[in-house]
Amino acid sequence: MVANIIDGNKIAEEMRAEMKKEVEELKEKGVIPGLAAVLVGENPASKVYVNMKTKACGEMGIFSISEKLPEDTKEEELLQVVEKLNKDSRIHGILVQLPLPKHINESKVLYAILPEKDVDGFHPVNVGRLMIGDPDFIPCTPHGVQQMLIRSGNDPAGKHVVIVGRSNIVGKPLANILLQKKKGANATVTICHTGTKDIAQFTKTADIVIAAAGHPKTITADMVKEGVVVIDVGVNRIDDPTAKKGYRLVGDVDFEKVKEKAIAISPVPGGVGPMTITLLLANTIRSAKKVSGLV
Repeated sequence: MVANIIDGNKIAEEMRAEMKKEVEELKEKGVIPGLAAVLVGENPASKVYVNMKTKACGEMGIFSISEKLPEDTKEEELLQVVEKLNKDSRIHGILVQLPLPKHINESKVLYAILPEKDVDGFHPVNVGRLMIGDPDFIPCTPHGVQQMLIRSGNDPAGKHVVIVGRSNIVGKPLANILLQKKKGANATVTICHTGTKDIAQFTKTADIVIAAAGHPKTITADMVKEGVVVIDVGVNRIDDPTAKKGYRLVGDVDFEKVKEKAIAISPVPGGVGPMTITLLLANTIRSAKKVSGLV
């Protein structure tokens, strides 16, 4: 069996083309969606990610600003920046890039963002709305996974989906998204995690396996059945002397071997990553529409 590759870059490109038309229509009505990214410190991965978001905003015609603060920024100073952005009418979405320095309480900062500008979907109000099936802003990475399944022809409805990982960023919200009684959901969902005694017992019965554990080769070929659909959310850096940078990125799935049994599989890189930024932009557009009474 040769697995179909679920190309996140291609799906993201299709979605951004659709969204760009939405932005153009909003501008004709005098509405310019705006996104603010807040970066504290010099984390290399975070800096790259914020730059990618800024570039994507420019390509989409979305107004964007970046607040870059030093590593030793005090928690109160960061909260003041968030409050300033809460009050800025040009800004429809606020993103505080994680992780934050250890001396800053992440929850306190995230909870300070107005729920109506929380385009990451991390505020308790938005988490609660997702839980009861009335979401405003769906967390970007889980929503991206759902879109990848739908747009690749692998609708999760009626399927047994096993999610490996229970983080607040991916595992938990994704489970809530896929079990809702809605189009593109209606799945039977199982979550496995570090406390699960035998993960393979569950993944072997799955129609769809979503790996979000944060460890390379968590999912191996002997853990899945023939014809499974696999979405790999993991991004892990491993040493590779043959690579130009001395390392390469891999997911949580043993891609080369699992693809021999899967009917469809997403790669790393080029899978879920591009979708996360795309759904962040989609949430920003939605926020602008809501403020303008267009949704």
